[in-house]
Amino acid sequence: MDTGRILSAVREKKPLIHHITNQVTISECANITLATGGLPIMAHAKEEVAEMVAHADALVLNIGTLTTEQIEAMLLAGKQANDLQLPIILDPVGVGATGLRSECAKQLLTKLKISIIKGNAAEIAILAGGVAEIKGVESIAVSGDVEALAAALASETGAVVAATGEIDLVTDGCRLVEIYNGHPLMAEVVGTGCMTASVMGCFAAVEKNFLQAAVAALAAINVAAEEAAMEAAAPAAFKNKLFDKLHGLTPAVLSAKQRLEERVVTV
Repeated sequence: MDTGRILSAVREKKPLIHHITNQVTISECANITLATGGLPIMAHAKEEVAEMVAHADALVLNIGTLTTEQIEAMLLAGKQANDLQLPIILDPVGVGATGLRSECAKQLLTKLKISIIKGNAAEIAILAGGVAEIKGVESIAVSGDVEALAAALASETGAVVAATGEIDLVTDGCRLVEIYNGHPLMAEVVGTGCMTASVMGCFAAVEKNFLQAAVAALAAINVAAEEAAMEAAAPAAFKNKLFDKLHGLTPAVLSAKQRLEERVVTV
């Protein structure tokens, strides 16, 4: 898969990525978007989101610090993105932890056409109707085959599904790609999952094959994480290095260092 080509396109186009996102990690999401090669805008007010989407190249929706007003804004922004045929990336942070989060995710998936759903194994399992244990926003355990659950969710929603973990997987319900890059320090920094959704927004803005876009985004941030960990052994230093390494990542290095395995889904 030519992930380097997609990274080149991001750097050339500098897509504008509209976020309605997690207040805990909003700065990290903005900075990782810049490091990837895109331009971030963080606009949450329902009075302006539709107008802002009209100027954007992709929309990222993250339910990490949810309010009822934010749900309304997400639906308004999402409808405008659908009308303009812009990609929407959904990060269902902590879905299943509370009724509000679960109901919000259900509304977004029912009322909007989502391009990519990115979550940890528990979040993906819960959205697929499986059983999982989630503590706050952390995936603790999943009962069942994450690959099968992700493929079922992709088939049901028409979205590409990315389940992150020790080995990331991306599926459209027919094909599945596993990404073996990454580093354990990613789990020691709050916000790497949210940041990954922002990187996916950048890649989906320039690549309409959303399976390829999601895979390339995961490969890019994971390769950058590997390189960051070579120079930083503690979480805070690692986070800063992650921005720097992604900013300096070249298409040639990404293509050379990606470790991917693609196959047909078997369920």
